[in-house]
Amino acid sequence: MDAVPLWVQILALFLLIFLSAFFAMAETALMAANRHRLRHLAKRGSKRAATTLWLLDRTDKVLSLVLIANTLINAMATALVTAIAISTFGNHERVLTMATGTVAFLLIVFAEISPKVIGATYPERIALTSSMLLKPLMALAKPVIWFVNLFVSGLLKTLHIKTGKAAHEQRLSPEELRSIVLEGGNFIPQKHKSILLNLFDLETISVEDIMTPRSQVEALNLAVPVEEIKRQLTTCYHNKLPVYEGEINRIAGILHVRKAVALLNQEEELTVDHFRALLTPPYFIPEDTGVFTQLQYFQENRERLGIIVDEYGEVQGLVTLEDIIEEMIGEFTTSVPGAARADAFGWDEDGACLLEGTTTLRDINKRLNLHLPVDGPKTLNGLLLELLQDIPEANVSLKLGQCIIEIVQVQNQAIKVVKLIRLTDTLQNPSKI
Repeated sequence: MDAVPLWVQILALFLLIFLSAFFAMAETALMAANRHRLRHLAKRGSKRAATTLWLLDRTDKVLSLVLIANTLINAMATALVTAIAISTFGNHERVLTMATGTVAFLLIVFAEISPKVIGATYPERIALTSSMLLKPLMALAKPVIWFVNLFVSGLLKTLHIKTGKAAHEQRLSPEELRSIVLEGGNFIPQKHKSILLNLFDLETISVEDIMTPRSQVEALNLAVPVEEIKRQLTTCYHNKLPVYEGEINRIAGILHVRKAVALLNQEEELTVDHFRALLTPPYFIPEDTGVFTQLQYFQENRERLGIIVDEYGEVQGLVTLEDIIEEMIGEFTTSVPGAARADAFGWDEDGACLLEGTTTLRDINKRLNLHLPVDGPKTLNGLLLELLQDIPEANVSLKLGQCIIEIVQVQNQAIKVVKLIRLTDTLQNPSKI
């Protein structure tokens, strides 16, 4: 070492530290890189992304290369610092101790912590660049890597640890995908994010959660006079109507309103049989059917409207294809006037909201940003009756979650109108006032 100039030795030391930092930074960046983003770049033709994915499919070999290189480089750096210290200050115990401390400090700061922090901060950018150097290095060091991995694989088999592609393949659950969408930030437009989140919700809700309740279903009764049927058809806002005879649980079929209106222009006298001849068979849906499953059923059966029935075959409501689509993409303009829509509500300037008792809890939570329980009753009326365990009188109030619920009107053994008053403090346990 005496024949080598001091400046060359110091330059060699800096080079070794730089190489050690490179391998440490590359290792951290590869392990932190987003594989989904890399696959996207590879599909768009990025050779660097394809090379990075190729390395990530051989994680054991990449780690072997990095650790072998780092170990050798750090050992050489330690020996070089020791040689420089001895040749400069002499072979003393204190000199060796200071040399060891110095090289440890240099390696920890400049070859370990700093490069790994940088690698974790910019994983894709560094992984894409370093992969172009690591791949040829793997080819050169293939014999050494194979020899070392012989002992490594033997040790892992002894410990019953599985390795390979199947062991580290990344599989995302729906909850993890939902978290990715929520954390998408500005990368995903707000409308697209809302649609994606609604798609995940379709797996967890049933048609009962989005149906039009039986009390709000517009249906045609064939047991009434023909003149009444004509009047209802001319004032109807829907393209299809469920038709029953006498009692709504006796569904006779589905009537296409346009076809029925065409009959009104005929000169011959109309009878109930004329309308009955236009009916198509009803499509019944069990109330616990999942929304996403029902969407598939609608597609397979070429249906757009279904009658929801409970376990006893009684009609609970109806659901349409449009209801499911609105659940995914949000509301859109329909033939029903905005003033007539029961779900058009929101907080007023005083933080209050007037609702019908039949309003569904899911709609309330979605529109008013509340967290009312939805695992039991589906409507506000049902929730209040369950909490109070009695049919209350008007002007009874209770605190629930983030609001005060005031019962405004009770009619026919049901809560007709309710007023919600928003609170600033969240109260978890309901209490009767």
